Amino acid sequence: MVAENRLSFHVPEPEVRPGDEPDFSDVVIPRAGSVPRPSVDVDPKDIRDLAYSIIRVLNRQGEAVGPWAGALTDEQLLEGLKHMMALRAFDARMLMAQRQGKTSFYMQHMGEEAVSCAFRKALNPGDMNFPTYRQAGLLIAGGYPMVDMMNQIYSNELDPLKGRQLPVLYSSREYGFFSVSGNLATQYPQAVGWAMASAIKGDTKVAAAWIGDGSTAESDFHAALVFASTYKAPVVLNIVNNQWAISTFQGIARGGSGTFAARGLGFGIPALRVDGNDYLAIHAVSKWAIERARRNLGPTLIEHVTYRVGAHSTSDDPSAYRPKTESDAWPLGDPVLRLKNHLIVREVWSEERHKQAEAEVLDTVISAQKEAEKHGTLHAGGKPSTRDMFEEVFAEMPPHLKRQRQQAGV
Repeated sequence: MVAENRLSFHVPEPEVRPGDEPDFSDVVIPRAGSVPRPSVDVDPKDIRDLAYSIIRVLNRQGEAVGPWAGALTDEQLLEGLKHMMALRAFDARMLMAQRQGKTSFYMQHMGEEAVSCAFRKALNPGDMNFPTYRQAGLLIAGGYPMVDMMNQIYSNELDPLKGRQLPVLYSSREYGFFSVSGNLATQYPQAVGWAMASAIKGDTKVAAAWIGDGSTAESDFHAALVFASTYKAPVVLNIVNNQWAISTFQGIARGGSGTFAARGLGFGIPALRVDGNDYLAIHAVSKWAIERARRNLGPTLIEHVTYRVGAHSTSDDPSAYRPKTESDAWPLGDPVLRLKNHLIVREVWSEERHKQAEAEVLDTVISAQKEAEKHGTLHAGGKPSTRDMFEEVFAEMPPHLKRQRQQAGV
């Protein structure tokens, strides 16, 4: 009698654990400038290989090379550098504020600043982002007041969301930033639906959806791809692959697809991977995808390959699930330093000017923080009115809320 094979259950395991030597040998990094730039109207089936490569512009010497280079002026690059520096300084001050008990919660962008800052400069006014909690660079690069961001984090009397949202879950229609949801992946089908509505109205505005690598395991992600591909929605579908979900490595959510970008291929959606620490590459790829959307060529999926340097949030301790030195070993480097070095190579920047800019940026951030704290923090100063929890929820307040408001004496 032949022995029957017993079934076994497979659980993906990360290559390294806390205490091990960091290892990114499985991250295949093409030479900068080596990935071709297809025409905007290319047939998706002709660029399937771009879902498995990584588009890069900046080489190890700080030079911009290849077919995706040359889209930005020195002035635009200097502006981009300052946006990333501002986001990094903002993060540092708000993380410190959370440790001081001035806010309950915060999430850093360390190592991922280029993704949102570069993408924002490829959009037009009126376009709408449907972000996660780690795309504050969309606001900073879009000129949203930093004081208002801090007011929201502190939930003080000038909080534009009136204390209704968890800190860092910003919202601004005027600046093309749809309300961040704490329920992961909901923004993906919302972005596709918004884009479909824009097309139905004959408008000119496009949408951008944002999701992390871990949340691609949610059903909303796949549902969004079905609708985007079926109706050729004018939307850019961004996946920020920073290697880690809250505490699980990317292999859990990626499954057997090889890359996250490859998920788009099964839906007939053109899919590209870009160096998420290369400001120039991100801007060029984003511009390409956004143009496809505006020309009624349908959705594009972009996987931004980057690394989350800090903790998932102030509630997280990454040393429990990854080596402490792993961020130092990340082969794509630091986005701020890479753009700084590129501008020095171009002789429009210097180490001295960079230090001066760091001091100026920090001064701006501290000034904004002082202004915001005049109006209250978590445990001190002004608070939103209790009445605000009842207002602007329904177009016409239902009777039971009117009764509750009366009972609350507001």
